[in-house]
Amino acid sequence: MDLTIPEAIGAFAEEARRAVYAAISLRRDVRHFLPDRDVDTEVLERILGAAHLAPSVGFSQPWAFVVVRDRPVRERIRESFLRCRALEAARFEGARREQYLQYRLEGIVDAPLNLCVAVDLRPRAEPILGTTVQPEAVRASVWCAVQNLWLAARVEGIGVGWVSIVEPAVLRAELELPDGVEPMAYLCVGHPAAFRNKPMLEETAWLPRRPLAEVIHRDRFRG
Repeated sequence: MDLTIPEAIGAFAEEARRAVYAAISLRRDVRHFLPDRDVDTEVLERILGAAHLAPSVGFSQPWAFVVVRDRPVRERIRESFLRCRALEAARFEGARREQYLQYRLEGIVDAPLNLCVAVDLRPRAEPILGTTVQPEAVRASVWCAVQNLWLAARVEGIGVGWVSIVEPAVLRAELELPDGVEPMAYLCVGHPAAFRNKPMLEETAWLPRRPLAEVIHRDRFRG
């Protein structure tokens, strides 16, 4: 096989192209779930399969997916969330703190399942291609998997909520992650009560969406 010549790949058909952009545009961070509706096993398998197709540095595929259904475990993880939420609230002042405390920022026990997406940083038989000067690319690969998972869930009508307000040490202990395997994302997964028209923090004016022109730089960073 000639490794210097790529295979011929064409653009998607119009309908498929629109569907991809729609999934990206309509993805939401979901906090409100229907607790009595489970995620179909085949649907979950497709979503995890999409995550497993993510790009990874050196084709390392360094991710692992821990499916968490055990309610006592999820309740203890939610206790960590509540501790961290109190700490984070203290970083804001006055009306901003009150606004923060009004937000629902997780659905850990309401969702039928949680997913911990972890990165496996344990030593391998040989170095991972492409990581000599950017070893952080291994962790970045896992976040690509999370994005794939999120988009696949959206087209399946399944909601995903990323809970970053939780102690990694608690996740490591509760999920019995071995040394060298680190939690990268803790996700609530299930049928949503609804998908919001806009991301919650945009819809409720926590922050505005930045114009695209503001984040594009030509040849070098300016501003």
